[in-house]
Amino acid sequence: SSMLQANRGTVKPSANFSASADAEVLHKAMKGLGTDEDAILQLVTARSNAQRQEIKASFKTLYGKDLIDDLKGELGGKFETLIVALMTPPITYDVTSLRNAIKGAGTDEKVLVEILASRTSQQVKQIVAAYKQEYDDDLEKDITGDTSGHFQRLLVILLQVNALFKAGEQKFGTDEQSFVTILGNRSAEHLRKVFDAYMKLSGYEIEESIKRETSGNLKDLLLAVVKCARSVPAYFAETLYYAMKGAGTDDNTLIRVMVTRSEVDLLDIRAQFRRLFACSLHSMIKGDAGGDYRKALLALCGGDDA
Repeated sequence: SSMLQANRGTVKPSANFSASADAEVLHKAMKGLGTDEDAILQLVTARSNAQRQEIKASFKTLYGKDLIDDLKGELGGKFETLIVALMTPPITYDVTSLRNAIKGAGTDEKVLVEILASRTSQQVKQIVAAYKQEYDDDLEKDITGDTSGHFQRLLVILLQVNALFKAGEQKFGTDEQSFVTILGNRSAEHLRKVFDAYMKLSGYEIEESIKRETSGNLKDLLLAVVKCARSVPAYFAETLYYAMKGAGTDDNTLIRVMVTRSEVDLLDIRAQFRRLFACSLHSMIKGDAGGDYRKALLALCGGDDA
């Protein structure tokens, strides 16, 4: 079905595309003294991920060098992280993000929550397979080795892309166990019906009950699953807002969301952002980031919905 989905991304494939011409532009931007960061960001943000992979191959053919290695050698900081992320194939990027979240110092639960709650079942299948291929490890085993309790159980259920149970069969409890059982479901349409039934039966929105009955990582994961079932773009609008709000920016989240949604639904995320927060995503990024990093993020963002 992914072929039938309209691309609601801000980044579209470039029409008059030449991988070798682009490779040449990037090579020139990095040659000699100094680096033309502007040339690099203007080009990379104006190509689709598939086109970037062709540029990478062409660069290797023309110069016998790895484009990513060259970029890493020339760029630095958050700007480098962003450009390298854009140059990475989407499934590889998700797999690497999950691996780092699990194998880094301490577990980065935020990454596990975001990826497993928001990706389609098809993507989750691909992620599990690619993880195995890349690391010769079982993603489920790695996650269970690093997490515990109901949080762990729901992550595993989300990984298994399980079958639906019928909405009518479910006895609604407000214990953690019931939430895990209800939400371990991949069909957003089905879940929305369940939420309506929950509201009718309990008199509460399921989000209110989750906030009241659960805490910590489990609460975050349950809320993410509910939000994604209601609206993935709204979920990501909120994620971006809280990554930038207040003192300090969660740049890893900002980069991850802008990169992974740029060819999927960033236009819808922008619209939801405007609706939810009374300012535009563009203006918030502009006030929050600086330098080439800001320029590249704004190029990905596209227009300003002020």
